[in-house]
Amino acid sequence: MSGNRPFIPNRAASWWCTLEDLMWPEKQVVDRIKRRAEGFAEAGIDTAINFGFHLRFDFSDYFGSLHGYYAQVCEELHKYGIRFMDHYSCNFVTRPRGEAEFRKVHASHRHHILLHPDPVAAAHAQYAGHRFHDLCEIDVRDGSRGYSLNYQAELFCHNNPAFLDMHAAYLRRLLDEVPVDGLQIDDMCDYAGLTTCACPHCLERFRRDYGRELPPFGDESFWGDTSGAPSTWGNYDNPAFRDWLQCKSDGVVDHLRMIKSIVGDLPLMTCCSSTGPMALDKIGLDLEKMMPQLDLLMLENCGLGTDTVRWDRMDAEALQQKDIAAQMGGAPAVALSYTVYEHGAYLGWCLSRFWGVGNWCSTLNGRLPEDPDDAKDVHELIGEANRWEKAHSDLPYWQGRDVPEVRLVSSRFCRVNGWRDADGREQWDRVSDWSKALVRRSVGYRFVRAGEFADADALRAEDAPLVLDGVACVSDRQFAALRTYLQQGGRAWLRLPFGTHDETGALRPVPLSESLASAQYPGLLVLPDLPAAESLEALIGKGAFAPRIRRLSGDAHWALRLRVHPEGIALHAMSLALEAEAHPTLKDGYRGEAVMSRIRSAASGGKLECEIDLGGLGAAWSAPVLKSPELGGESRPVACRPVSAEGGPERFRLTIDMSGITVYGVVQ
Repeated sequence: MSGNRPFIPNRAASWWCTLEDLMWPEKQVVDRIKRRAEGFAEAGIDTAINFGFHLRFDFSDYFGSLHGYYAQVCEELHKYGIRFMDHYSCNFVTRPRGEAEFRKVHASHRHHILLHPDPVAAAHAQYAGHRFHDLCEIDVRDGSRGYSLNYQAELFCHNNPAFLDMHAAYLRRLLDEVPVDGLQIDDMCDYAGLTTCACPHCLERFRRDYGRELPPFGDESFWGDTSGAPSTWGNYDNPAFRDWLQCKSDGVVDHLRMIKSIVGDLPLMTCCSSTGPMALDKIGLDLEKMMPQLDLLMLENCGLGTDTVRWDRMDAEALQQKDIAAQMGGAPAVALSYTVYEHGAYLGWCLSRFWGVGNWCSTLNGRLPEDPDDAKDVHELIGEANRWEKAHSDLPYWQGRDVPEVRLVSSRFCRVNGWRDADGREQWDRVSDWSKALVRRSVGYRFVRAGEFADADALRAEDAPLVLDGVACVSDRQFAALRTYLQQGGRAWLRLPFGTHDETGALRPVPLSESLASAQYPGLLVLPDLPAAESLEALIGKGAFAPRIRRLSGDAHWALRLRVHPEGIALHAMSLALEAEAHPTLKDGYRGEAVMSRIRSAASGGKLECEIDLGGLGAAWSAPVLKSPELGGESRPVACRPVSAEGGPERFRLTIDMSGITVYGVVQ
């Protein structure tokens, strides 16, 4: 983390605003600030993160009142030792086009707070001497202003120096008028995707930095088939197209660098709901390129719907972002989970504990066409879990140490070069399959990304085998590091293809896998072309891999994860057998999905018996107990005995009574 200000969000919550808050300093607004600040303190919240007035330049005529409001929010929160982060989007303004888009934004994006001008007034909107129309991205198809169908908004261009000047002027004013403790600058990407940007600044940057000219729209050698949605456009076989994608994210990174130069030591983060899929490159979102400018990381664990309970699909994203945070010098990481009801808030808290990150709880009622009659403020939803944690199991996540038994290689080169296998699957799909298989087998894992994969010393520093599944794009440096690692006794599980292309996406005359095969390294296992779960079971079955956790009996739906805390070993248990009840009437106005109201378990419960190898962890259990918010203040004893005759003095057999627990428990 850069700077000298320690800032570790642990129990965070969204500070939601309403349009009425622009009436500050009217008494009812001030009184509401005071009541909510007191509620946040009672709920054990340590960090409040602003939500609302989101597309910030929509409110350029009201910054005086808005900043006065935020300054008083900071004053009241600081009385309780609660930090306040402002969170806003800098590069959008709400501009719905036509009646249907107007009604759509007012049905599904009420949480932004909507106060946008009509088309006549919008033509004159400006701030700090810059007219908004002059700052917008340009559509490659027809030269019109760029438009986001996701947000019914026009976009400012990250490469436009006038926009950067305007944003810098606003940032300086914000910091001068509001004593914020940190900032989240949202939407640091290009949500118009490949429809933009053909403005002179972007065209010149592509020419200057890459020596390329942007072809006319419709040139299939560059744009590919453009008959479908913009997310399907693009010819990855053309290196000029790949350069264009990199050029798009370069502008975003430079914009963020400018922001950091102004905020200085003030902690900075941005929004990111995904780091793995190649679709990110088409919107210029590359967290790995942005990380040098950031102090905090967050994962937006999206979703109000019933499929939120299928949490294992997000485990890969959570752990990849944890690795990015670790490579930033141990930067704090938080997971943002949205909800309307208590069960969703509890699920988000449980996931943060299981992942070993901070929890950011947020309602998202504004995604619904109207507020539910039984809606509660966020501190009312998360307070019970927070108070239980502080009283019974306070395990600061930043002090915890994961126990990886396997290392998954995630290839940024495959992503940026658009590699897909013969079945059309990208490398991240394969990585995600391994993640789910490891979660379901309670095997600890972590990620190895491009930089570490090119460092032989880093690879040798751990004994955990590398999983190389579909790592088609490999640099010479990475290959040299891998060979050194294997020559010195390292272990790797390889599933073809491997090294068919270099890091630029150029096809190699001979795949690097052939060189590996001819060397016959003892630690290299070439896996058959089977799904990840089947490969893992085969490796365990033939004794090629022995997980630390071996389930002996009981319900198989509990995912178990070891973590070493200063307070001792903790075994976090998260249910994979969750089912969601849909609210009978409420639907998400954005996707039309039914809102989750309650969570129940499809598991049988009862006792779970397993053996756990704690070898090399420097700690062991003496009299462990099971704890869970679902047990209240009860600490349930766990039968624990060493199994020295069957696996060494640090192997223990645990019998855990999970009855009465639906979602989460921890043995410590």
